[in-house]
Amino acid sequence: MNAQHRTLTERRKAATQLDIARAAVELFTERGPDGTTAEDIAQRAGVALRTFYRYFRSKQDAVGPLLAAGGDHWRELLAATAEGTPLRRALEEAAVASLSEPGEEAREGLERTRTLLRAAAEDAALRAVWYRVNQESEEKLVPVVARLAGAGSDPLEHRVVAAAATDAIRIALEVWAGTDAGTSGPGSPSDLVVRCLRTRDRS
Repeated sequence: MNAQHRTLTERRKAATQLDIARAAVELFTERGPDGTTAEDIAQRAGVALRTFYRYFRSKQDAVGPLLAAGGDHWRELLAATAEGTPLRRALEEAAVASLSEPGEEAREGLERTRTLLRAAAEDAALRAVWYRVNQESEEKLVPVVARLAGAGSDPLEHRVVAAAATDAIRIALEVWAGTDAGTSGPGSPSDLVVRCLRTRDRS
């Protein structure tokens, strides 16, 4: 298989996973996780049940790609930061930018996350997916932090910073999900993540 074909295959796979993830979120919103089956999700996504299980182990696992999307975007923004930018400033600016994207699509994405986090409070399997996504995001963040920290910086510090920054976004989203605050302004994810990051810096 050549590189071009492999890339096309990977894109199709990712698109199918996102279709299934969106179907899962829709059904969880309508019926809750307890009222939704893997068969329901596959039918809503327009795929065979065997296709569902090719990509996901459980109905809760199906929402992983959407939960991971925010962290992926944050890392992309952070990776694009100019070398020499102070690390703390880079982390905060990228986090705020990723959580305050303009447009209806970004707002709907945050609201989907709120729906899932509220459901996760009552569903241990869904909560486990959320924690796994955050752990994977933290691990992927370490090399980005290392590049921004510069040559000769401490690898231990890279891991600590990646863990603290990932936790700041996780906590901001969890706190926001438990409120009726909007997606922008006071109490929004972007407002709360600044408070979380600055609290970390003061500790």
